[in-house]
Amino acid sequence: MSNLHLELDDFMLYCESKNLSKKTLHSYEQTLKLFFIFLEKEYDVSHVKKVKASHVRNYVKHLRERGKYTVTRSETGNAINYPDRRNDHGKPLSDTTVANYLRNIKVFFNFLQEERVIKDNPCENIQNIKPQRKKKPLLSEQEIKKVLSTMDITTFYGYRSWMMCRLTLDTGIRAGECCELIPEDIDFKHNALLIRNPKNHMERYVYFSNKMKTDLKRWVMYRDRFCDSEYLFPTTRGTKLDVRNFERSVREAGRKVGVAIHPHQLRNNFAKYYLINGGDFATLSRILGHSSVDVTMKAYLDFTDREVGKKYQKHSPLNNLDI
Repeated sequence: MSNLHLELDDFMLYCESKNLSKKTLHSYEQTLKLFFIFLEKEYDVSHVKKVKASHVRNYVKHLRERGKYTVTRSETGNAINYPDRRNDHGKPLSDTTVANYLRNIKVFFNFLQEERVIKDNPCENIQNIKPQRKKKPLLSEQEIKKVLSTMDITTFYGYRSWMMCRLTLDTGIRAGECCELIPEDIDFKHNALLIRNPKNHMERYVYFSNKMKTDLKRWVMYRDRFCDSEYLFPTTRGTKLDVRNFERSVREAGRKVGVAIHPHQLRNNFAKYYLINGGDFATLSRILGHSSVDVTMKAYLDFTDREVGKKYQKHSPLNNLDI
């Protein structure tokens, strides 16, 4: 095993000790293993002390030039996932993806420097990539209705997807948080949900509407009749639903009616509708589980002109004054 991979093992052990999410751990490992393949193939570099800033910069250049799914960590992955069959195979990587790759590489070398494994950090003078944030337009009421109407609520699978979409739109919780919910997290008296395992590992309450209260009571009764599980939205076998399966079901429902949608967009729409209807950033930040109000403002200040116009009409002085 090369020195690069040995140091990666130490780095991953450090990340696990920080209780990082499985998604973050996977991102770090995948990024770094692909970077190591590049270093060994292009420069015959297999030791962390031999990595230079020019190697990192050339890798960023390489990422911009190569297409999606054209490189994998192993042949086993190709045999299982068939990346060449994807519709986006070979298409350019987005600036966001390249920025994430670079950030992960920087975290790795910062760790090595702090641990005094290396003296000189090859990433020290490499600037972060700041991709232009894409505006995520609001889904219209009709679009949301069309997506929900494709879900067959006479089946356990369809009813579960329908409920999870409505709950995400009503509360702004993350897809992963929705999959983690258990019935005991519901407080029907105060119309609240306790989020126990959020992204930042801090518990918080989110709140649901009276309409959702009725939906949740019906779902709990239905769920109890069909399965015995600790989870609020389990699989038909009673196990925890994989967040990727939830995401896939939402995207497929959208494709049927020509609406580009995924669970995070429902969270995004919750936040924007909350602000358009007069909600404040401080309260929204707590509901979403962000680390600060600044994070929330950066994420949800990207209103389109049409959305700004809608918000204006709701708060126009003349519209709200009897003059």
